[in-house]
Amino acid sequence: MKLALGPLQYYWPRETVFDFYQAMAETPVDVVYLGEAVCSRRRELRQSDWIDIARMLQGAGKQPVLSTMVLLESTSDVSAMHKIAGNEEFLVEANDMGAVHNLAGRRPFVAGPQLNLFNADSLDWMASLGASRWVAPLEMRGDDLAVLLSARPAELETEVFAYGRMPLAFSARCFTARHYNLPKDDCGFRCIEHPDGQRLATREGEGFLVLNGIQTQSARVHNLIHAVPSLRAMGVDLLRLSPQSRHMAEVIAAFDAARQATQADAGALDRMRPLMPDAPCNGYWHGRPGLDLVEPALT
Repeated sequence: MKLALGPLQYYWPRETVFDFYQAMAETPVDVVYLGEAVCSRRRELRQSDWIDIARMLQGAGKQPVLSTMVLLESTSDVSAMHKIAGNEEFLVEANDMGAVHNLAGRRPFVAGPQLNLFNADSLDWMASLGASRWVAPLEMRGDDLAVLLSARPAELETEVFAYGRMPLAFSARCFTARHYNLPKDDCGFRCIEHPDGQRLATREGEGFLVLNGIQTQSARVHNLIHAVPSLRAMGVDLLRLSPQSRHMAEVIAAFDAARQATQADAGALDRMRPLMPDAPCNGYWHGRPGLDLVEPALT
């Protein structure tokens, strides 16, 4: 089982991004997804910068993957997607059907989690288009994934989102700009002030959602550390960990230990709590509301 570092969801200063991936090169992650997947107005890094980072990570023994954006809103967004899909050096993660059709029949690609592949027919179809890996939807129950894995195409790798705030929705509106009473086209790039998104709380002070530009995330942090043995047993090939501004190397180390262990560690989640920006959850995996935390009995 491999560890994958998902694409950076937040807007960080240029040097912070370079320093982050330089540090990630020293961790035991096997696959690293790169590129701007949320908002095309975020231009701290150009495509050539992401390519430079990809080459650095490849030199460190990682597999770089270039991610396309989820929501394309303009002709320039479409042009950027075509540019990413047209590179012949690195594997591409397609995060919308435009990218899929651009890559289909030309080269292998990764089918991203926002494509919402929930059944065997859709997996067969995506594999026929050239997908070599798919990322399961965040809302998928573990039991449903097990059924799908028993019928998936043999050559199709499966990746599961195992850690991080969940990207729940994308909108043409920018919620961060709205919070500051700014128009989207003159937002001042205020999301760069929130390296892990802007947390919203209920009147009781409980974390509810996180604003991240045009993206809405869960406030709680999805964490499947307890499920790693069952994920391995059902045939999952990769675990996706989503980047955060602090303690990322320690989070990776925790999942690295879990993937090498023969059974679940009863204390793993509690040890991870100080590393997380908010409380943990895993409800979707257990067929419950996503913000629930189900702690299975461990022996």
